[in-house]
Amino acid sequence: MKNSDKTQQVDYSLIDKRDIAESFRERITLLIAQHGFNLSQFAKLVGVDRSALSQFLMKDAVRLPRAETLFNIAQYCGVSIDWLLGKVSGESNRDDSIPLIETLRMSGDEAQQKLDTWHREARGYKIRYIPSTLPDLLRIPEVSDFEFKDQDLAIRAAQDKQAREQLMKTPYPETDIEVCMPYQTLEHLGRGQGIWKDLPQSVRVRQLEHMHKLVEDFYPAFRLFLYDGHQAFSSPLTIFGPIQAAVYMGNMYLVVHSIEHVRALTSHFDRLIRKATVTPEKAADFIGDILKSGSRK
Repeated sequence: MKNSDKTQQVDYSLIDKRDIAESFRERITLLIAQHGFNLSQFAKLVGVDRSALSQFLMKDAVRLPRAETLFNIAQYCGVSIDWLLGKVSGESNRDDSIPLIETLRMSGDEAQQKLDTWHREARGYKIRYIPSTLPDLLRIPEVSDFEFKDQDLAIRAAQDKQAREQLMKTPYPETDIEVCMPYQTLEHLGRGQGIWKDLPQSVRVRQLEHMHKLVEDFYPAFRLFLYDGHQAFSSPLTIFGPIQAAVYMGNMYLVVHSIEHVRALTSHFDRLIRKATVTPEKAADFIGDILKSGSRK
């Protein structure tokens, strides 16, 4: 996490340090209770060692976190640094923290850098993903070129590039990944229907073979759930553990930092899992059937 200019402007000398530390303890305790985490979970979320956080919260402690740590806490909890230190009584002044929800318009390179950052910050958490068509991690370059040749889809091309580079670094995903998508997307790919109608059959076959191998090899670290698109619907989104979520809007992301809203999106994902007609241990067989017959009857 990079420091901003504002993280360097925290001045403890304005108020007695003991009073600041007391306010900090009270407000961190409140945030932990509000967000439903235990101390270890909260420490991991904001990027601070659990033992260090425990020391900050000890009665009569006067030690305070570094500015970078304060900024991380403010960022993930949607409060201001001034509020954390007891300099203001309300939470209305959010100039030094990111908004609970924001929109990000980025070029392809910027999107790839942002995706790298999000995945790095979520390392160790479960990543949950609903693709717009095929999962980025499982897509071959020819299909990416076919789908995302238009400049307006530069963000999607960046997602694919980031996923392929991640795959080259390690033969398995670095963290548990769950993917939900309609099984009709794979059936249409096998038949060459819908958006795939102009994609050569040889490329479609290579794509399905590639998916079949990776879904089989990556299981159970990578779990693919397939639901009936006539029974459920979802916009494309990625949920990075309890930290944040990113909803893909075409030429931009709607990024959610509020823990409450991330939980709501996680509940939406759980609902799709419950509706899945093909569970992860059967996903490779499902793709294999499409390869054999061209569709699933």
